[in-house]
Amino acid sequence: MTEGHNIYVRGFGSFVNKKRARKVARNISKNTSLIIDEHYIPSFKPSKTFVAKIKGSKKVVGEVAPKAKAPKAKKAKS
Repeated sequence: MTEGHNIYVRGFGSFVNKKRARKVARNISKNTSLIIDEHYIPSFKPSKTFVAKIKGSKKVVGEVAPKAKAPKAKKAKS
């Protein structure tokens, strides 16, 4: 991906480089403008089969451990 190539994994999804346009940002603490040049960011797009498997899968339900009771405070002897 660092060389600009996309990665495709069959049945899982694809990792692609998305181009972000040049924009003006604001630094509100100093009240100044910053110019952010166009750049590329990595992005993931899941495949249709992967999404279908995830949506169709049932959530794993584990047993819930009983809550531990807090130990009773001992009274100070006078």
